[in-house]
Amino acid sequence: MNFEDFNLKKPLLSALSELEFEEATPIQIQTYPLILSGKDVVGVAQTGTGKTIAYLLPILQQLAYSDQRQPRVVVVVPTRELVMQVVNEVKKLTPYLSIRAVGIYGGTNIKTQKQNVYDGCDILVATAGRLYDLIMSGVLRMKEVQKFIIDEVDEMFNLGFRPQLTAIMETLPPKRQNLMFSATLLPEIEEVIKHFFWQPEIITIAPHGTPLEQIIQIGYPVANFNTKLNLLAHLLKNSEVMNKVLVFVSTKKMADQIFNHIDKLFPTEISIIHSNKSQNQRFNAVKLFQDGTFRILIATDVVARGIDIQNITHVINFDTPAEPSDYIHRIGRTGRADKPGTSITFITENEGIYLDQIEELMKKLIDLLDFPEEVPVSSIVTLEERITPLFDKPYLNEKPVKAKKAAPSKAKVNAGKKNMRPKEKKFIAKGWKK
Repeated sequence: MNFEDFNLKKPLLSALSELEFEEATPIQIQTYPLILSGKDVVGVAQTGTGKTIAYLLPILQQLAYSDQRQPRVVVVVPTRELVMQVVNEVKKLTPYLSIRAVGIYGGTNIKTQKQNVYDGCDILVATAGRLYDLIMSGVLRMKEVQKFIIDEVDEMFNLGFRPQLTAIMETLPPKRQNLMFSATLLPEIEEVIKHFFWQPEIITIAPHGTPLEQIIQIGYPVANFNTKLNLLAHLLKNSEVMNKVLVFVSTKKMADQIFNHIDKLFPTEISIIHSNKSQNQRFNAVKLFQDGTFRILIATDVVARGIDIQNITHVINFDTPAEPSDYIHRIGRTGRADKPGTSITFITENEGIYLDQIEELMKKLIDLLDFPEEVPVSSIVTLEERITPLFDKPYLNEKPVKAKKAAPSKAKVNAGKKNMRPKEKKFIAKGWKK
């Protein structure tokens, strides 16, 4: 189905034509008439299937010119990068429309963002924490909101923004349209839907958000962290095949360790991004990776959610994610727009249980390859790998009950008072402590 079949107004069709968007994706086809009808909609589809365009097109189709200050459309996303991506998508679709879009997020000067909101906007794109701050400050009022969109809601819950998100939704006017898009639908999300949505239409494109078939998924059994470093360096040497590689890790500390090691081998080809980096560093890292200046980008899950980076050939999971949904989002960075991609996962013995959960969610097995003989296996174990897991400690064993000491007798207390100086007795009588 082409976008021309949507009966869009000419300014939108012209913008889509300049962007060379012709055929609509399944999530766009199924949600477009529902959103236009004003119903609450929940869209579940894998990353890379065009969920952002799926909710922006019908909203822009209905959004008329207005000079009011308070926003009529609010989009909440989990990360700063996704805020800027959605704002840029709005700008790409509205070169011939008078639509004001503003993005707000943490880590920058809140006074500047307060002024931007006060100056007025039609569409406000925000992270949950900063949006809540502006509502509490009184600068932003939600009474005029007609459409409220939550994008990548499962990641928002993983980042601990559920209290802020709930508080934000309680400030919204009762007559509004709610839209929610995600790659997975968790039980906690279903509770929010039951409480705040009105008879929503749930559109599921891929069961449980399983990855596209064009992603080749393989794994390597690896002994420890240092052996993973050796294997990663070995794989990255093949620059002809791995010409755009996204390496995912679970923690900022691990990302820095890997970068310091790999940067010595590929000094002009690698960059890093995580939440401890400044906003400019994060934006620049994504931009330079996107335009091909850097071949390798090491990242925490901050870029796994919704960030659209084109032509990634390989996604390497340096560690197997504990949450199966995180794995889905990670590998969804490759194999986009019907292009083939490859995901490679390093799996230690302790991470085997995570692999089982991922395969159970996808209803598909990941091919495990033999560890390359030419890669050295390290015998050095890191401190983190030596720590005994918490569930192995005997927390349930009963601790011996210690006998309580008897209170001192009145004779001992009076004897102690006799040895006090008159000044101390005066302080004690007044209730003063030493």
